[in-house]
Amino acid sequence: MQKEQFERMKNEQGFIAALDQSGGSTPTALQLYGIAPDAYSGEDEMFDLVHEMRTRLMTSPAFNSDSILGAILFEQTMDRKVEDLYTADYLWEKKGVVPFLKVDKGLAEETDGVQLMKPNPDLDELLKRANERHIFGTKMRSLIKEANPEAIKKVVDQQFEVGKQIISAGLVPIIEPEVDINSKDKEKSEALLKDEILSQLDNLSESDNVMLKLSIPTIDNFYKELIDHPRVIRVVALSGGYTREKANEALTHNHGLIASFSRALSEGLSASQSDDEYNDLLKESIKQIYDASIA
Repeated sequence: MQKEQFERMKNEQGFIAALDQSGGSTPTALQLYGIAPDAYSGEDEMFDLVHEMRTRLMTSPAFNSDSILGAILFEQTMDRKVEDLYTADYLWEKKGVVPFLKVDKGLAEETDGVQLMKPNPDLDELLKRANERHIFGTKMRSLIKEANPEAIKKVVDQQFEVGKQIISAGLVPIIEPEVDINSKDKEKSEALLKDEILSQLDNLSESDNVMLKLSIPTIDNFYKELIDHPRVIRVVALSGGYTREKANEALTHNHGLIASFSRALSEGLSASQSDDEYNDLLKESIKQIYDASIA
């Protein structure tokens, strides 16, 4: 299964659906879906609702391997079931979609223009459970707001240090050092980031492979060296707060970069829509993102 999933992620066309809202971002995701905070009480009810929201999306006829290569889950979604199968098994066995897991514990406080990942002392145990749940790879996010060379180096060093821990567990890490799309020196940050990532990639062994998840660059095709690097399975783009239309347009100017969208994927979907309305809108959203990813 791992080899088949690896080949699918490396060579086939499509994009990754980011379905990994966790405790901090879930209320916003539910509100965008039309479920107000006063509609639930406490975290248990909130996570029940978000799983219903995600289940509706994953079980939609529009959500399939024709366009979608993988899906990123968060821990509670991994441990729940969809149509009597654990979510990762449902995705792969029923949809042909490769399952990933968000493994970071959120962002630390901003220091020197960046936010590192919070400490994650229980990561080994989580990776063990991910293997038991048939997860293929992981995702972890840092955030860069300013073009500070030393701080950006710390971000990339931390990402690859944890990435090697994930590789040792037999999983494929998605390295995600996001550059804030509103940063005043975004282009300079991207140049510093690319240099640090290339340095880390060049030091990986031939048996180590990673994926990268990056903000869509200011300069078209700026990440071509990363996309072509032999240690990189795939480079995917986050929408970073752009609307779906703007994210898709920017993506078309970056050959080989594919989408890994969250809000841009679910934009316009609502709990109040009929199944036909919901499925038609999701189908059109997926088509637009797919077309942009293969442009």
